[in-house]
Amino acid sequence: MNNSEYIILIVDDEEDILEFVGYNLKKEGYQVYTAINGRNAIQVAKEKIPHLIIIDVMMPGLDGIETCRELREIPYLQDSVIAFLTARNEDYSQIAGFEAGADDYISKPIKPRLLTSKISSLLRRYGKKSTDNSAYTVGNLSVNKEQFRVTIDDRELTLPKKEFELLALLTSKPNKVFTREEIYSSVWDDNIIVGERTIDVHIRKIREKLQNDNIKTIKGVGYKYEL
Repeated sequence: MNNSEYIILIVDDEEDILEFVGYNLKKEGYQVYTAINGRNAIQVAKEKIPHLIIIDVMMPGLDGIETCRELREIPYLQDSVIAFLTARNEDYSQIAGFEAGADDYISKPIKPRLLTSKISSLLRRYGKKSTDNSAYTVGNLSVNKEQFRVTIDDRELTLPKKEFELLALLTSKPNKVFTREEIYSSVWDDNIIVGERTIDVHIRKIREKLQNDNIKTIKGVGYKYEL
C-alpha cells in the first residue's frame, strides 16, 4: 500500500502533540485524523476504521488503557494496530497497555525522522495479525463466512451467494464507503462483464431481507453499511 492509502488516528488531549505528530505524518502522505479524548477516539475509529491508532496513555476521563480496551472489543477494528504515545516508562504502564490489546509503545519526546520510521514499521504489521474474521457481529447482525450464514435479531436470512458476498463485504468495515469499482472487484471477477444495475438490484434485495435502512447509498460513489 502507498502511504496515501493508510489511515492513522492520533489520540491526545494536548493540542501541540496532535499538531506535531499530525504534521509530520501528513508530510509523509498519510491520511491523518485526530481525537482529543477517549470517547471522541472511539467515535472517530468506528467511522474511519484506521490502520493505525496512536493513543496517549494519560488522558482525563477515559484514559488510554481503557480506550484501547474498548477499541479492541469492536470486531471490525481487530486488525488495527494500536500504539501508545507516552512519556511514561514504568513497567506496569506498559504491561497494562499490552494486556489491554496494544501492539507497541512510542516514547515521547520523539524526533520527526524517528517517528516516521517507527510509524512505517508499525504499519507493516497491519494485516499480519492473527485474527479470525470468518465470523463476526456488527450491531444486531451476525455473519459467518464459513457457513454462509447471516442472522439479524436471531432471524436467519436466506441469501444467494452474491448477495451474501456483497453484504459480507459491506459489513466487514462498517461506515466505510465502498466504491462501485471496489464492489465489482471483490464480489464479481474483474474479467466478468455485468450490467451497470447489477449492484443496485442486489442491494435492493438485501435491503428487503434485512428490513432496515443500514445500507446507505452514496450517490455517485457506492454504498456503505452504517451503524
